Parts: sequence; C-alpha cells; structure tokens
Amino acid sequence: MTPRLLAALIALGLAGCTPSHMRDEGRQLLSDARLIDSVQIQRSGNWRLQPDSRMYIAQSHFDPVGHAHARPNLLAEEAFGAAVQVFPMVRRAPQPQGLDEALSSARQHGMDYLLYTRFASARASGGTDQERVRDGHVGRDEVVLQLMLMETGTGRLVDFVTIENRTGFLDFSRSRPEDLLREPMQTYTRQLLGNR
Repeated sequence: MTPRLLAALIALGLAGCTPSHMRDEGRQLLSDARLIDSVQIQRSGNWRLQPDSRMYIAQSHFDPVGHAHARPNLLAEEAFGAAVQVFPMVRRAPQPQGLDEALSSARQHGMDYLLYTRFASARASGGTDQERVRDGHVGRDEVVLQLMLMETGTGRLVDFVTIENRTGFLDFSRSRPEDLLREPMQTYTRQLLGNR
C-alpha cells in the first residue's frame, strides 16, 4: 500500500468523525470501562406524549432489593421533580400506592397518564450508611428502576421502561444510590416529548 493511499484512507476515516461524535464515542468507551457514570434506558416502545399531557406519578410499596432503607416515596419525588420541568400539569402521590390505587387516584384528579415507578434493585458500595460516613465513599453505586406509563382512561400500558444507572470508579461525588435518580428521570421525561 502506497503512502498516498494510506494517507487518503486515514483522511476519509477522520472525515466522518466530528468533534461531537468523537466526544460521544469517548464517553461511551469510558462508560463501558466503568470509569464514568453509565445510564441505560430501555423502553418497550417510543411512545410520545402531547406537551399539554397531565401526569400523575406514584411509587409502589416495593422496597428495592439490596437497599431497603431508601426513603419510602423517594422515586416518586424524583420523577415529579423531573416531570414538572417538561409537563405543565403534574401531580404526585403523597405516599407509596398500589397500582390499582394509583390508577384510581390519577382518574380522580383528571390526569391523562399514570407514571408508576418502582425500584427493582439498588446497591450501595462501601457497606452500611454508618460505615460509608465513617470511612468515606469509594466505589460504585447501582440502581435499577422500572417505570410503567399507563393511560388513565383505559388502564392500557403504553410504555414499560427499565433504567440502569451506576457510578463509575472516577466519580466520587455520589454517596448513595438515591443520588442516581434525577438525571435518568429527566432524560426519560424529555424522551416522552421526543427530545433527547
């Protein structure tokens, strides 16, 4: 292979790499190597909502596997904090509810959709909360969330979502699995409007 041909192939390869593409690829590589935070959002479909949709948010009674001491309505609170940035009419259940109870409450409040949330699991690295405070936090936290988006009028499931989020080894700012909730919730609620 001649030097000119080699140079032309390299130039063609680099021509397709914009700075944002290289940044995204670099971030993906660091995430795969578990050096920085990693968020994966898997949806059953690509359902989009109208910008004026009214949403009711509730959390199940289910305690997260591996982290039973999480605040009882924490996930609904974080989902509410994310959703109010996107939708004009959002209500939150004051405490955890069963699915039938949450659907009934959403209907009573005249909401179009119910976003029903639950922790599937949560793992805090570094031992118990007392040990983490005493020794400092080094390591990775992980959470797995499951969300169901339902039409309140029909009770039909329109989206089922699994969110997996973990801190990387280079992130020392997160101290609990609860700290991993708001960002993926914001990403998901933006996706509901077709935004990234």
